[in-house]
Amino acid sequence: MKIMNMTGKKSVFFKALGIIAATSILVSGCGGATRSKVQPQSLNGISKTSFDWKQYSGTTVNVMLVDHPWTNGFKATLADFMKETGIKVNLDIVSEDLYFDKLATGFENANGPDVFMTGLDSTIVDQQREGVIESLTPFINDSKITASDYNLADFPEEVLNPARLPALNGKQELFGIPISTECYILFYNKHLVDKYLGGVVPTTMPDLISDAQLITGAGKGEVFGSVVRGLANADIDILTSLVYNQWSNTAGKISLPYNVWFKDSWSSPRMTDPAVVKGLSDYAALMAAGPPNRFSVDWAIANDLFKQGKVAFYIDASVFQPGFEDRATSPVAGQVGYALLPTGAFGGGTGQWSWGIGVSSASKQKEAAWLLTQWFTDSARTALIGTYTGGPSRQSSAAIPAFNSKININFVTTVKIAMNTARPTSLISDNSDPIVSAITSNVIDMAKGKNPNLAAQNAQRQLKSLSK
Repeated sequence: MKIMNMTGKKSVFFKALGIIAATSILVSGCGGATRSKVQPQSLNGISKTSFDWKQYSGTTVNVMLVDHPWTNGFKATLADFMKETGIKVNLDIVSEDLYFDKLATGFENANGPDVFMTGLDSTIVDQQREGVIESLTPFINDSKITASDYNLADFPEEVLNPARLPALNGKQELFGIPISTECYILFYNKHLVDKYLGGVVPTTMPDLISDAQLITGAGKGEVFGSVVRGLANADIDILTSLVYNQWSNTAGKISLPYNVWFKDSWSSPRMTDPAVVKGLSDYAALMAAGPPNRFSVDWAIANDLFKQGKVAFYIDASVFQPGFEDRATSPVAGQVGYALLPTGAFGGGTGQWSWGIGVSSASKQKEAAWLLTQWFTDSARTALIGTYTGGPSRQSSAAIPAFNSKININFVTTVKIAMNTARPTSLISDNSDPIVSAITSNVIDMAKGKNPNLAAQNAQRQLKSLSK
């Protein structure tokens, strides 16, 4: 759900989760409290194969992770890993606003990370180009160090594809494993939908917009029909998802690195494409139906407004679900509904983005590092840690009790269906900042009342000028 320049500066999404700014700890057990109320289950002996998990016993692996819900699940199950494998883990947890700078420094350090968290977008592409991330394909193909039941095919192709990159041998190989996948869905407050809409949840985008406007008008400044991220905080991944929602079966091919914003070349922007104009104007209309501070809302403000019961509808990342259902911190727990993006064009869908995990090319313990990567991304751990993120990357998690018994079944069903149409939201460019700025500033203009077609034409000219 992020976009990163090739400089290595990543946009801040879980910044507010950064209670630990740069805490290095040597883990000998679970390692600290988690924010989730889900209690970890022991997973010892979960694999039914005869795979030798002890083959690198006594090895120490350095791991660097972002302070993130997935990391909480990692810590809660780490004692099992060390007991089962005999591998010791040095864990370095860093807030996202500091993470990529510290990671870059770590790559130059002899004692840098063997395993690290990465974004399956421009981030991993940049790391592969710089030669700091190892291809995992040789490890996956080696039965000595990969269990026969690992089942890479359990990951959807659309989720794996951003991590498939050209290796030195010229072939496409896998450089990262997805660990937490989020797609973009509609959250709604059941109480407000009952009160203002007679319990009817809108199923088309025009109905969602008109219902949001109705609620904002009737809410008298106390309740609002919609909230989305505003101004510079408008996330390109959410905007891409709204465009996907309007991208019909006949709208044309979408390909990386350009995504929906360019057609096969950085000199051919698509800002005046009808699907792009409609998707962005939908987002702008939902923004306009929001609270008075709509143009300065970031994800944390939006989440807080929704949690406090002030907003009826909220389109954003599925990863927020566990927080909404936490009865200790969320007044709307038990009153949240989950739905696909209301229908736009026939054949439209949504977007998805993943965090991943990779092995450093400089690691002297690559095989042990892969063993750790494999362990924490197998089907059992993916399902269990998915209760912390709401976004397990494997398809099988929806059927595993460790996940589906802990997570709202309507949410599980909604995300499972959404992922059938979800496409990567990545925009991979050395020039991403001005591209995103041009797109988001024109969405703001639409939300302020500018004709969407005129705003799109202006954005088209801006993006065209960037290619000169």
